[in-house]
Amino acid sequence: MSAIKHRKVIAGLALAAAAALPLAACSSTDDSSSDSSSTEVAKPLARINALSGEDTAIALDKGFTDALTSLKLTPGVVGTAKLTDGSLVFPITGGNVTYFKPGTAKPYVIGQVQHEGSGLSLTAGDTKVELTNFNVDPGISRVYGDVSVNGKVAATSAFLFQLRGATLKPLQTEGDTAILEGTKVFISPVAAGLLNDTFGTDAVTDQLLVGVAKITVNTTPAS
Repeated sequence: MSAIKHRKVIAGLALAAAAALPLAACSSTDDSSSDSSSTEVAKPLARINALSGEDTAIALDKGFTDALTSLKLTPGVVGTAKLTDGSLVFPITGGNVTYFKPGTAKPYVIGQVQHEGSGLSLTAGDTKVELTNFNVDPGISRVYGDVSVNGKVAATSAFLFQLRGATLKPLQTEGDTAILEGTKVFISPVAAGLLNDTFGTDAVTDQLLVGVAKITVNTTPAS
């Protein structure tokens, strides 16, 4: 293999890792108060400035679906999202990721992964809550999004989900895509409070596991 081709392969794998790590971000930093100056000194291994294509899928946990049933909440999808074989699927529409060698920067994955135009709905009687336009922040292992109640905006860029990657599986690559699976997705304290207030309950907590994430991304930037 020529030196040029070898460098291209290494760069491609680094880009795959950078693109696939957003939902594993909780393993890239211990807390949200990490020293951001470390990323200014370290040299990034790879950058993707225009993420495009593929999706994030959440395999719903039985505890979550049972909780919805007990609360008489009916889940649904919004926009381009799909509910297939027990998984919510949200297309990736954009974003950017910078990846540093683990140990040289904290956090070692920074950027955002956007899922515009899709989301999750929860309905009880004549009340319908929609959580949409998810934006993953890998540096602090959080997912932000917009919230509407019966079509009226209740919050924008709200902290909706917390990500924990202790159960993360090794990165898989298949052709021009990278797959990372195993990160657990939990309801955030903010979303729990909002849902409890809206549906008149106290049963939703930040310990409620939504499911396990599987992210599939293109390893080449959008043209």
